[in-house]
Amino acid sequence: MKLPFNIDLSGKVAVVTGGGGVLCGTFAHALAACGAKVAILDLRKEAADKVADEIVADGGIAIGVAANVLEKQSLEAAKKEVNDRLGSCDILINGAGGNHPKGTTTKEYYEMGDEDLEGITSFFDLDPSGVEFVFNLNFLGTLLPTQVFAKDLIGKSDATILNVSSMNAFCPLTKIPAYSGAKAAISNFTQWLAVHFSKVGIRVNAIAPGFFVTDQNRALLFNDKGEYTDRSKKIISQTPMERFGEKEELLGALLFLLSNEAASFVNGIVIPVDGGFSAYSGV
Repeated sequence: MKLPFNIDLSGKVAVVTGGGGVLCGTFAHALAACGAKVAILDLRKEAADKVADEIVADGGIAIGVAANVLEKQSLEAAKKEVNDRLGSCDILINGAGGNHPKGTTTKEYYEMGDEDLEGITSFFDLDPSGVEFVFNLNFLGTLLPTQVFAKDLIGKSDATILNVSSMNAFCPLTKIPAYSGAKAAISNFTQWLAVHFSKVGIRVNAIAPGFFVTDQNRALLFNDKGEYTDRSKKIISQTPMERFGEKEELLGALLFLLSNEAASFVNGIVIPVDGGFSAYSGV
């Protein structure tokens, strides 16, 4: 993997939740390329193993570990496996997250009588269980792994936690109130954690990706012909750089925040990586 710059993570153990996905899998590759021993945690063991196998094939050290970020017992078992096979955790990346159709409205704007239309999910039809799932997956799915793995980080001179927020935390998108609210909670929690752990040597920051193509959103962004959907066209029109981000374009912010030499006094920030989306008023 070609990195924007290199940092020395030799001897460090990094844990990446959601590591079987497109973005966090790229993070895992970058950490390994910098010398870290990487534990890729994912609900889908086969996805975690695939990333780990790729890293090992490239000469790095990595293991795939099955873990449910919503079950503390599962995380405790994952931590034991990581500790036994790689050692004490030094870096935690909380990347697990996602959305759910039951926390999503069909239309961008409410119009009179929408709640009475068949096949339309209006604001008034949002399923509390779907909203709860999204909040749990994103917020509790960050809190619980931190509770488990941060115990390894306490008292180290260069321990780091990196959360994955979203552009939705700055500027909520239409149709996805649950996901936007959950990611806003991640940004707030990042600041809270940074203060809470400031006396024991743990820095806590976050990245807020703009619009990147992943396995979760591909079907929403491209039609069967591989062309932009209407949703994609709106996103691109509001992104001054007029394109989606490439997954490798997150690595500069990632490596900066993880580098104790470069960011030792950087704590409690959320860095947007969004092609100018958050800076653009639309006019």
